[in-house]
Amino acid sequence: SAHLLHCITSLCALLARKTTMKFHVAAALALCSASNAFAPSFGKKRTSSSSLSMVLEMPKQKKLAKIETLKIDSHYLRDPLKEQLKTEEISISKDAYQIMKYHGSYQQNNREDKGKQKSWQFMLRLKQPAGELPPELYRLLDDLSSKYGQGDLRGTTRQCFQMHGIMKGNLKTVISNIMNIGSSTVGACGDVSRNVMITPAPFAAPEYEYARQYAKLFAQLFRPMTPAFSEIWLDGEKAATVETWSKEGPPGIDPDEAMLYDNGRGIILPDATEPLYGDRYLPRKFKIGVTVPGDNSLDIYTNDIGCVVITDDKGELEGFNVMVGGGMGRTHNKENTFARVADHLGFVPKEDIVEVMKSIVASQRDHGNRDVRANARMKYLVHTLGIDNFRALVESYFGKKIQPWRPIADWKYNDWMGWWEQGDGKLFYGQHVENGRVKDEGDFRLKTALRVLVDKYNLSMIMSPTQSIVFRYIDPKDKAGIEAVLREHGVLPLEQVDPLNRLAMACPALPLCGLAQTEAERLMPSYLERIRALIDKMKIGDEEILIRMTGCPNGCARPYMAELAFVGDGPKSYQVWLGGSPVLTRTAYPFMAKMNVDDLEKTLEPILAMYIQQRQQFEAFGDFCHRVGGDLIETYTKTYTPGSVVA
Repeated sequence: SAHLLHCITSLCALLARKTTMKFHVAAALALCSASNAFAPSFGKKRTSSSSLSMVLEMPKQKKLAKIETLKIDSHYLRDPLKEQLKTEEISISKDAYQIMKYHGSYQQNNREDKGKQKSWQFMLRLKQPAGELPPELYRLLDDLSSKYGQGDLRGTTRQCFQMHGIMKGNLKTVISNIMNIGSSTVGACGDVSRNVMITPAPFAAPEYEYARQYAKLFAQLFRPMTPAFSEIWLDGEKAATVETWSKEGPPGIDPDEAMLYDNGRGIILPDATEPLYGDRYLPRKFKIGVTVPGDNSLDIYTNDIGCVVITDDKGELEGFNVMVGGGMGRTHNKENTFARVADHLGFVPKEDIVEVMKSIVASQRDHGNRDVRANARMKYLVHTLGIDNFRALVESYFGKKIQPWRPIADWKYNDWMGWWEQGDGKLFYGQHVENGRVKDEGDFRLKTALRVLVDKYNLSMIMSPTQSIVFRYIDPKDKAGIEAVLREHGVLPLEQVDPLNRLAMACPALPLCGLAQTEAERLMPSYLERIRALIDKMKIGDEEILIRMTGCPNGCARPYMAELAFVGDGPKSYQVWLGGSPVLTRTAYPFMAKMNVDDLEKTLEPILAMYIQQRQQFEAFGDFCHRVGGDLIETYTKTYTPGSVVA
């Protein structure tokens, strides 16, 4: 029929254009009917009532990339790690290190220690779905970091704490204690779903509660199932306490049943250990975020999957707007790697959201690039196919059409710092943490202050996407006492924190990160002081510019979304990026390939001068840079006379 011919023609055109993708028509086409969906099958034909049945075959097997072979040979994340942890060596091999990531840890070396033998140590990252941190867990982390770590804690940009400085011989003690208290480090790193993020605002409103519930459901749904974690860290025993979030998902949905449900369309693999992941897990890390309309406090567009809660006028959950294909990582001088914001996939009713999420993960699992690791994130799959064709691929697993994206409120950015009414008679308080570092240093004793607050008021925390902390469920009568504790420990009130610092983020970088090409966290405070001095001098001190810095191009502090970003590209050298949105909905563009660390004012002054002279009313710095573009800014800078422009 003409309808069948149209289906075949469209399909062949899609596949002919996407020659890099790992699927092709295997000469199995069925008659079309009204549903017009694809039905994938791996290795054999499946019967289907769908209109167009397509056998999606994996390509002819090439030699597997080393990392893929390593995952298979690990026997579900056991080897060679299990045996190497028993040795007297202070480090583990490169292969064991790759497997160790799945257990939540990175092997690090203090690069400033120039001794003959490297000072190997381990960074341990927690899994904290929805960013939640119960008081008993904070007490434990505070104790463990003091006894076994370097004495501080580091908040991350994915709403969890990490500890640095743990020696190999102490890993089992630290990890087992964390697991036995009802927490985990499983999946904090590795080629699996990472920590599921949400807006950190703990409002009692229905849409915020749905976001928290479904974030925890997704965390359980996509957790690795291998028993390797309990075998290695708990000697095969069950943890003393189940993971706190495992029972806090939406009522009526069993995450294990939802995970294992098989619709017969290729989502579930014939793998008894890892039915969703298989023995090769995903091609690369996978990130999920959940929020409510208008609240972009978590950089929702930077995730592999972003879900936006949609409710009716009565606050009842209807479903989710779903976006796909965001990601920050890139590699210098490789144009085929890039930062990317997610595309709108469509609206998914609440009863279908689990299967759609599984379908997206299966699409990436089966068709993501496993040959070139630099192009393995799902953003490259979405980019290569285009959003319409990627949607068709997801629908081939799901079995139904995905509805159009529903209109929602405009996005706004709020870090949720300071005092807020929670909506249930309680308060919450956002405490700014400079670059996420919870420490005691001189008169500034934030780490001790947090312990005092947790012990005295039994406060529960939520880690924020900007490396800070939100205390929730605060009795209003305790507000003054909480503020007094913070002041007594040298912690500034929010009004005294420079807005530039409040908006800024930097990754840890040197001396411990093995990928860092230059400084970030340690340099950022002085950079912000210099930028403050410059904008005050130019009489635009009221401008609030979102600034981020990383020590390498991998993008851990999400620099490519910032209005102004510095991305390390060598010792004392940075790329300069401009034009990100103040509400975090688009990527910035590279403006300068190399800026010497000492040339900050020389570089920024002409850009700020052009902004002063040519901005539109109420136009933010990032929006201005996006509107005029890098070429015009570069032309302006060539003729600019230093000191000639003030507002």
